[in-house]
Amino acid sequence: MDSVMRSGPVIYAFDGSPAAEHALREGAAVFATRHALVVSVWEAGIGFQVSALPVRAFEAPAAPLDSGDAFQVDEDMHDAARRTAERGAQLARQAGLAADAMAAADQETVADTLVRLARELDGQAIVLGSHSRGPISSRFLGSTSRDVLEHATCPVLVVRHESKPDHKAQGKRPLDER
Repeated sequence: MDSVMRSGPVIYAFDGSPAAEHALREGAAVFATRHALVVSVWEAGIGFQVSALPVRAFEAPAAPLDSGDAFQVDEDMHDAARRTAERGAQLARQAGLAADAMAAADQETVADTLVRLARELDGQAIVLGSHSRGPISSRFLGSTSRDVLEHATCPVLVVRHESKPDHKAQGKRPLDER
């Protein structure tokens, strides 16, 4: 397959987690001269989904959520995603990237949304962090990084993130202390 030169941005998936921050910093080093689009995906319509849930027998009745309240829930989630994306874009700028922020409504899954954006924007690559879940939880919860890798038509950089091991608990010192 021939290499394709894409003209769009490098898309950074950003949810505000330490794994996403780590991926952003690592991706900035790899794609230093490329324009960045920091994307926070939010689940549109969740307020309306909650308002339509049936009340189960033998449970305390749920407080009704009218359409105005459901709309407010969606607005609040969109605002939170916008703030998260802007915080990620600010971190990208601090890392030396020319970066914009985007809050994207989740139409199916986070992975589908990222792949769709990359396709629509002629994205050069997708960068995302791996939350290092174990094999059992990944099986039940799914894996956004796995799904992006499987469906993206552009290069994908998945940056593994693990918390630093406690060297003292293992009786070892970090390399810089030896």
